[in-house]
Amino acid sequence: MKRFLGTTLAVAAVLAGFTAQANADPLAPTGRWSAYTSGHAQTPPMGWSSWNAFATDIDETKIIGSAQALVDSGLARKGYRYVNIDDGWAIKRRLTDGNLVIRTARFPSAVVGADLPTFRPFTDRVHAMGLKVGIYSDLGRNTCSQAYSPDDTDLPKGTVLEREVGLYGHVDQDIALFFSAWGFDFIKVDGCGLRAYGADSEKVKSGAYRELKPLLDMDSVARSDIPAVQAEFRQINAALVRSNPDGDFLLSLCIWGAGNVRAWGKDFGSLSRTSDDINPSWGRMLTNFDSAAKRAFYAHPGSWNDPDMLYIGKGDFDANHITEARSHLSMWAMIDAPLMIGMDLRQAPKALLDVFGNADVIAVDQDPAGHQAVVAFDSDEVQTFVKTLSTGDKAVAIFNRSAAPIDVDLTAAQMKFRDDADIALADLWSGKQQSFRGMVKLHLEPHQTLMFKARGARVLADGLYLSEQPGNVNPAVDGVVEPAPDPMIHRSASGWQGTKGSGERPIYAGWGGAQADSAPYGEALRIAGKTFDTGVGVLANSRLEVRNQSYRRFTATVGVNDSARDRSAVTFTVYGDGKPLATSRSLKWGDAGQQLTADVSGVKIIELVARAPVADPATLPVTWGEAALLSR
Repeated sequence: MKRFLGTTLAVAAVLAGFTAQANADPLAPTGRWSAYTSGHAQTPPMGWSSWNAFATDIDETKIIGSAQALVDSGLARKGYRYVNIDDGWAIKRRLTDGNLVIRTARFPSAVVGADLPTFRPFTDRVHAMGLKVGIYSDLGRNTCSQAYSPDDTDLPKGTVLEREVGLYGHVDQDIALFFSAWGFDFIKVDGCGLRAYGADSEKVKSGAYRELKPLLDMDSVARSDIPAVQAEFRQINAALVRSNPDGDFLLSLCIWGAGNVRAWGKDFGSLSRTSDDINPSWGRMLTNFDSAAKRAFYAHPGSWNDPDMLYIGKGDFDANHITEARSHLSMWAMIDAPLMIGMDLRQAPKALLDVFGNADVIAVDQDPAGHQAVVAFDSDEVQTFVKTLSTGDKAVAIFNRSAAPIDVDLTAAQMKFRDDADIALADLWSGKQQSFRGMVKLHLEPHQTLMFKARGARVLADGLYLSEQPGNVNPAVDGVVEPAPDPMIHRSASGWQGTKGSGERPIYAGWGGAQADSAPYGEALRIAGKTFDTGVGVLANSRLEVRNQSYRRFTATVGVNDSARDRSAVTFTVYGDGKPLATSRSLKWGDAGQQLTADVSGVKIIELVARAPVADPATLPVTWGEAALLSR
């Protein structure tokens, strides 16, 4: 009875967290942190997944062999702990009781007596290796491989109804089967079943599958039914809590950046895909990276941006392209992406195992502070990212996106270090040590990433700017009323249409969201002609939640950003645990910024609210200039 009551209360807490967004006034302070904290993802998950190596051609030998390779190579000891089965494991749904049936010809250990085949012997075996295990399903009745595989060799068999192996209509039953009965620790939930089985689908028209009206549209956010998709994930989360009273589970949302998920995935799952599938080409890697790289405020301990699996081991990232492989891992680590290996590890050469196993780079990804790196310099050719570590040091990556060598400058200011004090740099790939003051010149080869741990004297000696600690800042309401496609994401020719048609259009919504050290649409932070090198840029009618880690004072210069196209007045208010602490006068475009200071001693959750009488805040970006938390 005690366990049942605890689980019931946990489910209620999950649902209450989701309904908090439906308050009559979304800008009203709640005094709570609303980003996802269910599950077991205080740091980005690491491990191996079957899809990139084997697609649906999976079997027990391949997956156990890959798990053993994680252990034997030493990668498991370095944090690669999850072994995830992707699409292709199910043979049918049994109509007598609705239970899913495992493809026992591929997973012979599932045959235990005459009862329903079970993955329990398989998960027990992997758990005995000291690893965790993940499984795959879909939001709809049918999966991605059923929609897009060129043949049905590895697809479910039987009648139309028997081949419906997705979660739709079976959420509670399937989640209980996966976690309580079979012992899985992780679930990846695709969304093809909510996008690929409309009335115009050839497979539906042929009678092979039943119609399910699409809720997701990859090409048009306006045609996605976002509330309906979110409702599906609410149901899954409630089922996960019921089946995992100890909270030891992970939920991976995989709807590929559709439906504006780049803005709300942080509230619904442990990790959320921000783009379509990656492939082993440099251009496609740039696309996937860009879909998450400027979303630092949308990732936190417990909920991470996911630009898809690592494709190290094939194509532009194979053993003949170690520079590119290192860049791939470096940039995923800088943006706190999950590190999920996708190659056949049984065939991995030592050179690639050494890339995967770089302990210093892994430590950056796994830093417990959970602050995704922030862009310090941005161009089409080269970018500099800086990440605040739990030690107070900074991780720095300078990323050459181009196929030409380039000379770059790294400055103390980009790291928010003083330029009159020594800065020590430790190269995380070569081990080379150096120091400088003010600025250092560096050289990058084509596609190279230089990655450092940097130690210096912080400009802000007694605290941190909010842009240095994005893992503690959650845009509960970011002011985006009408989601807009992001034109800043690299559009690769190595997509899923090749060079047919007119090319890949901007499809990933989320443009205009909260930004660190930048206005929402990429302009500088400027109030009445004064530029701020650091701060938070967001739209009006927004509410930011900030976790306060024992700081005593909040300070910022607030105002309407110079890029605004609306002349409405904005009022800025700082709340502490739901109570107002400081409020600005009404400020319009062209007004000088106003200094706001609030005593936050003992406050756990600070909320920063910018209100304006506008229907669409997209025309009214505002600035929290030099927003910081100070210890005195």
